[in-house]
Amino acid sequence: MRALVINGPNLNMLGIREPGIYGNDSYDDLVALCETAGAELGFEQVEVFQSNHEGAIIDKIQEAYGAFDGIVINPAAYTHTSVGILDALKAVSIPAVEVHISDVDSREDFRQISYAGMACFARVSGEGLEGYRHALKLLADRLTL
Repeated sequence: MRALVINGPNLNMLGIREPGIYGNDSYDDLVALCETAGAELGFEQVEVFQSNHEGAIIDKIQEAYGAFDGIVINPAAYTHTSVGILDALKAVSIPAVEVHISDVDSREDFRQISYAGMACFARVSGEGLEGYRHALKLLADRLTL
C-alpha cells in the first residue's frame, strides 16, 4: 500500500500558527508522525506533501493517479473554497480521507462546508496531529477490505 498525505496552506507553520488551536508541534513532527504511523499500519510508502498553492495541490492529486493507493488530505483553508480540489479528487477516484487538526465543526460558520470532503469516504476532525494516524488507519482498513 502506498499513501499520499496532502496538506494545504499554512500547515507548514504548525507550532507557530495559533498554537491554541493547532498545538505546539511542528510540521516536521507531523511528517514524522505520518511516516511512523504509515509504517506501523503496513504502508510501504507514505509521502507527505504541503503547498500553500491550490494549483500545486491539484497537480499533486492528479500525479497520484496510478502512483498511490490512497490519499489523506487536509486541504486547510481550501476545504471551504476549492471546487478544483474536489474535482481533482473525483477525477482520480483514489480512496481519500479528509483530516483536520482542529474541530472545524465547532469553529466559524464558513468552516462548515467542505468541498474536498464530498470526494472522501471518511473525515477525521479535532484529534490534533493524532488525527492523521486515525486517517491513515481508516485508509489502511479501506484498502485491505
